[in-house]
Amino acid sequence: MEQIEGNIIDIHRRKIFPGILSIDQGVIVSISENTNSYDHYIVPGFIDAHVHIESSMLVPEEFSKLAIAKGTVAVVNDPHEIANVLGVEGIRFMIENSQKSLIKTFFTVPSCVPATPYDCSAGKIGVEEVRELFASYPFVALSELMNIPGVLHKDPEVWHKMDLAREHRLRIDGHAPGLTGKDLYDYIKAGISTDHESFSLREGLEKISLGMKIIIREGSAAKNYNDLKPLIKSHPGSVMFCTDDSHPDDLIQFGDIDKIVRKALEDGFDLFDVLKIASLNPIEHYDLKVGTLQEGDPADFCVWKNLNFEKLMSVYIDGQLRYSSDISLFSQSDSACFVKKDYSNLNRFNRDFLTLSDLKKPVSSKITCIKVYDGGLITDKMVFSFSSSVENLESDLNRDLLKIVYLNRYENKPPQIAFIHGIGLKKGAFATSISHDSHNVMAVGTNDEDLLNSINTVILNKGALVVVSKEKTELLPLPIAGIMSDKSGEEVAASWEKLIRLLHQNGCTLTSPFMTLSFMALIVIPHLKLGERGLFEYDQFKFLVD
Repeated sequence: MEQIEGNIIDIHRRKIFPGILSIDQGVIVSISENTNSYDHYIVPGFIDAHVHIESSMLVPEEFSKLAIAKGTVAVVNDPHEIANVLGVEGIRFMIENSQKSLIKTFFTVPSCVPATPYDCSAGKIGVEEVRELFASYPFVALSELMNIPGVLHKDPEVWHKMDLAREHRLRIDGHAPGLTGKDLYDYIKAGISTDHESFSLREGLEKISLGMKIIIREGSAAKNYNDLKPLIKSHPGSVMFCTDDSHPDDLIQFGDIDKIVRKALEDGFDLFDVLKIASLNPIEHYDLKVGTLQEGDPADFCVWKNLNFEKLMSVYIDGQLRYSSDISLFSQSDSACFVKKDYSNLNRFNRDFLTLSDLKKPVSSKITCIKVYDGGLITDKMVFSFSSSVENLESDLNRDLLKIVYLNRYENKPPQIAFIHGIGLKKGAFATSISHDSHNVMAVGTNDEDLLNSINTVILNKGALVVVSKEKTELLPLPIAGIMSDKSGEEVAASWEKLIRLLHQNGCTLTSPFMTLSFMALIVIPHLKLGERGLFEYDQFKFLVD
């Protein structure tokens, strides 16, 4: 039997007291209070209530090494991204690799693969695949239902998937940015229990009033904490925290759920409310087998030097020491020495190279353009006027008007070309094979030559992040499904930071340019995106030009 001493935080009784945890076979068998004086705190571990591990560009094993060092003991992972590339095979790979993870990884079954009937992905998760998955593994929910029209219009396939979740007594997660009124009521009435896409306080309050749980997101690109934070005080029982999509450099530099906890405490919110949101609420909502410092619970907890949550000392999961600040990050587990493996079979990339003529885009007197905002996924529609027609518009740097390209990577279809405002790039181009949700190629450039080079470099590597300017090309290869690296978190973070520095040197004003670009094909987010048949208007839920 092992004993751990310190100031114990009981979020159920809203109490802090000095005491001793007695642990036997991974379970807390007793908690005793004493009168000792301690300079550290034993705290329930943090839980990311909604994350796509693939968006870190790391496999679960490597992701866990970064997350646990920030006090995260568990994540609710939606393997939606890799499912769009590899289908069930990709989900099984994530589950298998997570067995080596330092943290507890719970999985949800992707509900929308492809995301909409308008998307083109290689993977497909239909009703039979959902049935097979639910029968083969203890999933905790049906993932975010992005197909709002399918829910509202009672599409048979969508409702069959929801029925399967209900048969297994599992939660159904939502994805309903900007949804309001009767449509929202009907969406929630269908049995959908959460939303992580709310971007205004009014929206969050309306959803909570109808019984939905709001997951406050603070990721690398989408940051909704500032708009939704009043919910922490007004509705602490109806809120959870998540990162959704977070890159390794952000995990290392700024943190995981701990960064949201720190923000909330700095803003004066009650400690016990914040910890309840960061730990207890997701456990209760998804029925997770994670402890909260109660007798009979799994011994999952963190030891922090102070309640500013700036210095993590150690993390225990099922009673085992999984992280210690006194031990190197890469010696935390038996698999700590990173061994590069051959993942070439875990990819689908069937694409010929482009030529300059493929990127030609004539412009007449007016063009419709995507307007992006730093730190958000919501885009707007802009219209730019020209005094005369242009045979091929490469860019208009004076008006920050750049060419954006969508390229199907699974079939040799022609590229879709449009224009985008708000990126600020002054030279060169950049491209990515990470584009939610189907992960086709997206690229933005100031000139066609660099734009072409960036796209063809992604194709050559069968997945990569690429920055090109006439004097240099930098890239981060992504051999696993074209969306994940086979390298360690530190290596990926270093390569990522190098790419971002180069983009900023080239004039880009976005904090996380690749993350923003990756969402420009996500047509289930308002208001204007670029997809298989050109510009897609979310509010009308159709392509502007077929």
